Amino acid sequence: MRFPNNKDKTRIEVSRSALLGNIATFRKVAGKKTEVAAVVKANAYGHGLPEVVQILKRAKVKVFCVDNIDEAEEIREIDKSSTVIILGYTTLANIKRAVEDDISFVVYNIESLRKIVALNSGRKAKIHIKTETGLNRQGASKKELIKLLSFIKKHKDKIDFEGISSHFANVEDTLDPAYPMSQLKRFDEAVKVVKSKGFKPPFVHCAASAAALLYKEAAFSLIRVGIGLYGLWPSRETKIALSLKKKSIKLIPALAWKSIIAQVKNIGEGESVGYGRTWFSSRKSKVAIVPVGYSDGLDRKLSSSGNILVKGKLAPIIGRVAMNMITVDVTDIPGVKTEDEVVIIGKSIGKTITAEEMADKIDTINYEVVSRINPLIPRIVIK
Repeated sequence: MRFPNNKDKTRIEVSRSALLGNIATFRKVAGKKTEVAAVVKANAYGHGLPEVVQILKRAKVKVFCVDNIDEAEEIREIDKSSTVIILGYTTLANIKRAVEDDISFVVYNIESLRKIVALNSGRKAKIHIKTETGLNRQGASKKELIKLLSFIKKHKDKIDFEGISSHFANVEDTLDPAYPMSQLKRFDEAVKVVKSKGFKPPFVHCAASAAALLYKEAAFSLIRVGIGLYGLWPSRETKIALSLKKKSIKLIPALAWKSIIAQVKNIGEGESVGYGRTWFSSRKSKVAIVPVGYSDGLDRKLSSSGNILVKGKLAPIIGRVAMNMITVDVTDIPGVKTEDEVVIIGKSIGKTITAEEMADKIDTINYEVVSRINPLIPRIVIK
């Protein structure tokens, strides 16, 4: 198979039907009273932020979560009416931008609230207080939460307390629910403190993909779906834990990473391939050069250990992964030609390479594999 009307050497295909199917799955899991937010930070986990937002906008997703102001403003250019929440730290210098563009943002220190008041912009800042429940990253302690609430009460004319949130430390990598449940208890206590001070924020949220799948009691009024939205499992443990609960959930991977063959050549027995001469042929071989490398996000640790798919067969990467290309052994794959399609992640004639398989080879997680795919690679939306 060759790329149809291809102008690009490498492309990412994003399946509209997979994304819509996955969001429908999480809506069913969450229930009618819980909003499902799409987490589209890191270029929508490598899938392409504008492409994913456009698809989900048609599916009537009303809440998007990002890491920073630039991602938030990119969404605002596409969708003027949705709620956009910055989950990462919003610098004091960028608070004005967030307020002006009606972008919600997480707050966990008094300095951010003071900056909001000092702006005196005439518009209310929409904030979500992040509470510390045991992850020990960003978040306000119970003592700090009380101080923040007191400050907000004094400045209700400038601050819209839209949400309270937290984040689990190890839901996805354990079968022991003890620590997640202890965090959930602390979050419940924080929510009670908020209510005791007379506040009723519309968004109460602590569950991401794994917690949303495993613990109904963690749903509250909003769940934040990131990795699961893209059809990728948070972990093997999440799958196992679900099976132990007798739950059946189907997630559909939405991403395929494809390229083409740039050259096919024959080499003799004993010849080396690539930088450093790290691989030598043990026989007369046919090799193919593929224009994708570590600058595209293909990990260098896949040198002489990874595979791609050529005509539905595994073609091993031989020699080092270079900045812009790899070489694969196609000796045992007949009929390989220049500009034939190859698959780096995805399916080819019944054979599949998953992000999880690639992650295992380089000792990382599927999140990292997809999120660091170079954003300059074209994202093509398919059915």
